[in-house]
Amino acid sequence: MNSKQEKLAAFERLLDIMDELRAKCPWDKKQTFESLRYLTIEETYELGDAILNSNLSEIKKELGDLLLHIVFYAKLGSEKQVFDIADVANNISDKLIYRHPHIYGNLKVNNENDVKKNWEAIKLKEGKNRVLGGVPKGLPSIVKAQRIQEKAAGVGFDWDKSEQIWLKVQEEITEFEEEVSKGDLKRSEEEFGDVLFSLINYARFLKINPDNALELTNQKFIERFDFIESKAKQLEKKLSDMSLSEMEAIWKEAKNQSSSPDSNNC
Repeated sequence: MNSKQEKLAAFERLLDIMDELRAKCPWDKKQTFESLRYLTIEETYELGDAILNSNLSEIKKELGDLLLHIVFYAKLGSEKQVFDIADVANNISDKLIYRHPHIYGNLKVNNENDVKKNWEAIKLKEGKNRVLGGVPKGLPSIVKAQRIQEKAAGVGFDWDKSEQIWLKVQEEITEFEEEVSKGDLKRSEEEFGDVLFSLINYARFLKINPDNALELTNQKFIERFDFIESKAKQLEKKLSDMSLSEMEAIWKEAKNQSSSPDSNNC
């Protein structure tokens, strides 16, 4: 791997390229914080896909794209005489040192949970008035629910055993079924939300990432449905002309293939 000096040289090279592009490239010269925002979100999701697929080569590429965005935002900040990349790096370094008193101070911790609880306590001392105030409003709902539960657990608002959460899941499912049977769409939607929230909490307790789990299922469904479409073309049939039983038979075939030892699929 690269030495520390080589890493610093590579970062300096990126900073120099950013300066040159901002000065000479028509596209780069036009960019603003606002124009880059949606592109940054897209790059973040692309990194997430690479991580889920365990594609280390793509992870490296997508990390580079995100690093470019960080450098770009810092460049914009420096042009406004507000902050530059050194300020960004120093700020996160100072935060890490301050929030890790068990490493850089005298605090004693016994485990990961102690670290999380202390982290949330320190954030409250920094002036954040609400434990959940730091959860971004724009997060996707599943990720937001997970972060809400993690932060609440960080200050001790949590279940003792996974069995307790599972009982809560079953309770919420029963309440959802009751509202569905009444035909009350609004209440059914609310209760369905409670079911999802409880399931996400159960997943958190089991150390399962619910967003990752759902995305893996999405990918698995896409692969198997693509298999149905390919098979239909081989049979010279349109999906709309096939019966459900025909498609289900091909679905089972796709499922058997994906679960075989020789398969690289889900």
